[in-house]
Amino acid sequence: MNKSILSSVAIVAIVAAASGAWFMNRSPASAQASGAVEAVQFNVVDMIQGNPDSAVQVLEYASFTCSHCADFHADQYPQIKANYIDTGLIGFTYREVYFDAPGLWASMIARCGGEMRFFGISNLLYQKQQDWARGENGEEIITSLRNIGKVAGLTDTELDVCMSDEARAQELTGWYRFNADADDVQGTPTFLINNKKYSNMNYAEFAEVLDETLAEASE
Repeated sequence: MNKSILSSVAIVAIVAAASGAWFMNRSPASAQASGAVEAVQFNVVDMIQGNPDSAVQVLEYASFTCSHCADFHADQYPQIKANYIDTGLIGFTYREVYFDAPGLWASMIARCGGEMRFFGISNLLYQKQQDWARGENGEEIITSLRNIGKVAGLTDTELDVCMSDEARAQELTGWYRFNADADDVQGTPTFLINNKKYSNMNYAEFAEVLDETLAEASE
């Protein structure tokens, strides 16, 4: 394990641990009640697929370490992508949730490839979740995540830069906190379909909601 990887483990672990403690000890609802949610600007790009101008917009909150999210991205998501996203019927935005340090590390790997590679790397992260997320320690997890990044075409130099960017880790954590408060996200996956909240659904249920929302939008 080289020094840059060890350094990135130490830096990002501290930031993610603080994020996890905040999420577990402070509910979004209580933060909203106290007036803690207010307009904040973050230099974080929302990852969007499909038609951003569609009258129907889907927002998914998910964690790369969430097994239910991995199941969704293996089953429902490909069907939604083929039938609704790729056809331009809806816009689809993916936002990361950080329950733990590995979830943040995975997000930094996915975002290291930029917008063009984000969803491809995300798919790999979910497909291989059972391999990397079960690492015995941070170093082992980081190494597995870097290997996924390299499979996606990232270089060691690019990964070193991304995974040792403490300021970026802090910004992502703040962005996640703000979103979790604003949309009262308390579990994953959580979906907002035209700002109406839904928990995980099978594909038939999801398609029914999308069809009804599309019909309402066309009236």
